[in-house]
Amino acid sequence: MPSPRLNPVGDVPDTGIPERLAATMTMAEQYEWHRSFLRRRAVSRRNFLRGSAAAAAVAAVGVSPFAGRAYAEDAQLAVGGRHVGYGADAASQLRFGAQLSRNPNGVKVFLEHGPTPALGASIEAEVRNLVTQIPDSDGGVLAAEQFYAHAPVDGLAGRVPHFYRWRTSDGFVSDVRSAAPAMPSARSAVLPFRFTMMGDQGTDDTPRLPTGLAAGDYDDNYYKPDNEPTVAHAANVLNQIAAARPDFHVLAGDIAYADPSGAGKTPEFVPSGGKLADGFDKFNPYVWDVYLGNIEVSASVTPWMFATGNHDMEAAYGEHGYGGHLARLDLPGNGPAGCPSAYAFSYGNVAVLSLDANDVSYEIKANTGYSGGAQTGWVGATLAAYRANPNIDFIVCFFHHCAYSTTDSHASDGGVRDAWCELFDRYQVDLVLQGHNHVFERTDPIRAGHPTKPAGDNAIVYPETDGTVYYTVGGGGRPRYGFQPGSDETYRGHEVADPSVPNSYVWSPDGHKQDEAAPWSRVRFRNYSFIRVDVRPGYFASEMDVVAVDEYGREFDKVTYRRQVRQ
Repeated sequence: MPSPRLNPVGDVPDTGIPERLAATMTMAEQYEWHRSFLRRRAVSRRNFLRGSAAAAAVAAVGVSPFAGRAYAEDAQLAVGGRHVGYGADAASQLRFGAQLSRNPNGVKVFLEHGPTPALGASIEAEVRNLVTQIPDSDGGVLAAEQFYAHAPVDGLAGRVPHFYRWRTSDGFVSDVRSAAPAMPSARSAVLPFRFTMMGDQGTDDTPRLPTGLAAGDYDDNYYKPDNEPTVAHAANVLNQIAAARPDFHVLAGDIAYADPSGAGKTPEFVPSGGKLADGFDKFNPYVWDVYLGNIEVSASVTPWMFATGNHDMEAAYGEHGYGGHLARLDLPGNGPAGCPSAYAFSYGNVAVLSLDANDVSYEIKANTGYSGGAQTGWVGATLAAYRANPNIDFIVCFFHHCAYSTTDSHASDGGVRDAWCELFDRYQVDLVLQGHNHVFERTDPIRAGHPTKPAGDNAIVYPETDGTVYYTVGGGGRPRYGFQPGSDETYRGHEVADPSVPNSYVWSPDGHKQDEAAPWSRVRFRNYSFIRVDVRPGYFASEMDVVAVDEYGREFDKVTYRRQVRQ
């Protein structure tokens, strides 16, 4: 059935506002425009549901969490795209999520779980219905309906595997898998552990919905010749992370790339060969079907914790563009009100803060200032509490936009520096983990904006006196960027005599680039990678090895962080 039609006006379909303003509205303003637009161009529920059913039938034989399943409206309900995260108390709470193959239409969904593979307990899942209606560049409306199941489990023993499976009342039963909550932050309970991190992942697979999309429309496959177009880079990195068997994984924003434009603008679906209107970002909600199916190999057994980046602001939904994430994902929810991707948890002697750099960015301003300063106030209070806790040795912050980086595409964001770096200095944050720039880069230890000492491969850093080290790990799968002209890669076996960069830049409050030298840039690697962090708690001193690993499992940088334990 043909889609309902729009009435385009110039390059911006029926906005009723000047085009120059359409590109500069905040997320909240864009969402209000979007609601007004839909009221004027309502989609018939009958047409919407028929379109949804037809889309589901196509997905059943294409790239989706349910590949190979029949999934018309009268087919058995299926569950896929399983993922696990921590609750507000990571040592005792797990949050289980999954995607449903279709509208459940009264079919109930259950999580069966227990301390052994025999399970023994069952809870009915909450089903969240995510409705997406956006203009398309051909003058129609793309209407999508997706369903997600969520089940919280509390009262668990720290670091003890908990087994689970999904079941539906019409007969679907998944296989049994297990995941574990965090290790408690108590000296008597602390044992060695591992976590992994990267950002800017996306998917190698092209969504089959709507039909007729080409490679590169809504996936990672818009490669330049030097990006090895026949290699599935996101899958390679994901498989290395799964093989590392971390206790948890953190992703520093730009998750699925349902919005591949990432400029913080109003969403528009653009089919193959179509032209994106000025003032809009491309958007396809079905990218999430592919993404959740892809990460299931790791995320169904290892808690994955997400921050949000510029490609994760989706103006088709409320909550400052994060309403879609609230339907798909379960985040801990213990951060400042209204900032779903700002939260904190601890694992053993390590405290971890996820921050939303969209709130402070000078580069992409669609959500800049949306928390009204509440997030930065929370960051200061949370860091102070963790640094005063004798059971916490290391503090790690992860977020998207970079405080320190030298790529030619985004470089450094002065908004992040101005909002948070003084707090990182004051409370002796050990590691800052960033994405946004699709490369690997590591700084020397930094205090007050200046490097304190050289820290080459296999260096030992004492954060209490040396300062904070900033990592950019944006090579999770998206096509890679370059460094500044004349700045070579420098990493294990390929070190240059002087790794400093004289010609980088930082984004200033007026949204322009300000030239700066970067004497703090130590390691630069222009390829796909992640980091593996091995923590060795001790009674007198604790250590943390941060190892950079490429998509084929080859290590190319290592730094050991050492702290004396407070008695």
